[in-house]
Amino acid sequence: MKAALEGIKILDLSRLLPFEYGTLLLADLGAEVLKVEEPGRGDYMRKIPPLLKEEGAIFLLLDRNKKSLTLNLRAREGKEILLQLVRQADVLFESFRPGTLDRLGLGYSQLQEVNPRLIYCSSTGYGQEGPYQDRPGHDSNYLSIAGILGVLSGKGRPPLIPGLPIADMTAGLFSAFAILVGLLARQQTGRGQHIDVPMTDCMLSFNSPNVAHHLALLQDPQRSMTEGTMSWGQEVPWRNVYETQDGRYLCFANLEEKFWANLCTAIGRPDLAGQHDTPQERSHQITEELRLLFRSKTLAEWCGIVEGIDTCFSPVHTMEEVLRDPHLTARQMFTEVDHPVEGKLLQVSFPLKLSETPAQVQSPAPLLGEHTAEVLKRLGYGEEAIQRLRDQGVV
Repeated sequence: MKAALEGIKILDLSRLLPFEYGTLLLADLGAEVLKVEEPGRGDYMRKIPPLLKEEGAIFLLLDRNKKSLTLNLRAREGKEILLQLVRQADVLFESFRPGTLDRLGLGYSQLQEVNPRLIYCSSTGYGQEGPYQDRPGHDSNYLSIAGILGVLSGKGRPPLIPGLPIADMTAGLFSAFAILVGLLARQQTGRGQHIDVPMTDCMLSFNSPNVAHHLALLQDPQRSMTEGTMSWGQEVPWRNVYETQDGRYLCFANLEEKFWANLCTAIGRPDLAGQHDTPQERSHQITEELRLLFRSKTLAEWCGIVEGIDTCFSPVHTMEEVLRDPHLTARQMFTEVDHPVEGKLLQVSFPLKLSETPAQVQSPAPLLGEHTAEVLKRLGYGEEAIQRLRDQGVV
């Protein structure tokens, strides 16, 4: 089957999780993604723990289906090689601080002259302009500025840093989306463009329901317990996580009254069915009653009771249980990749199912510089010239 992005060439100058996740999605869809890495060192995601035999497990996931070219962008010949690749590329993706590539002569305005059809995507913490543009940061910093850590707090407790790099993964998703939009726009205009993907702005977009909540009530969502309003972080009986007898947890999210009523009947509390939306004090009472009730049986026992009932429930899985989940297995959400050094690796699959152009795993994550000679030969370099470039530290 033909891949959805077959024939699209992407030069990936980025490093670290958020940006590599974006190009992973595009590579799984068939784009030719060429990682441009520093000679000798490479992308430092390669050595971020947990390490397997030689390289990091997360790198091995994020960089499957990609090729690796080592290239010193500070060397004159290194820049010349990149410019040759730019002439043939559809997309250049970078994550340097604003102005870094401009100073190297590789900024958007400079590369646009080389290839007017180039989609030049820059993804950084705070964007290409603004008071914070030069500020360093990581995932939780962007969550903080966008107000997400603020809503992950509560009365008397500090903000909670999530166990998942939300900003990183979201920025990767937005970057892939932005590149696809750029390619689609190019079909209409015939020209490329510069796309600015700030991680903080992406997180503010994700947090927009809470912003709307605040603007309506002039009150922070996590402190809004007014009857008749809904806050995503508000503790209510119908959307909560309850501990079971064996120390496990069961999650309910019964926003609709019919699902709540079905649950109440199934667990032997039909008297609560009509109390979906109750005043704050009564809501707390019901929650405490349910906490006691759910501690009376094990997770497996409760799952047996609510399974098959038309109610919104899910056991809180451990990672081992995620790997064994029958639904995820049936959906083919895990795939085995054979790496020449690391051996057979089980990885999460591409999440979307396309009937005509399905995503595929064609190759494992590349060794550092694995495709350098292949790429240079395609540009017309011979063996002697390639060896000279290696000796000089250009590649």
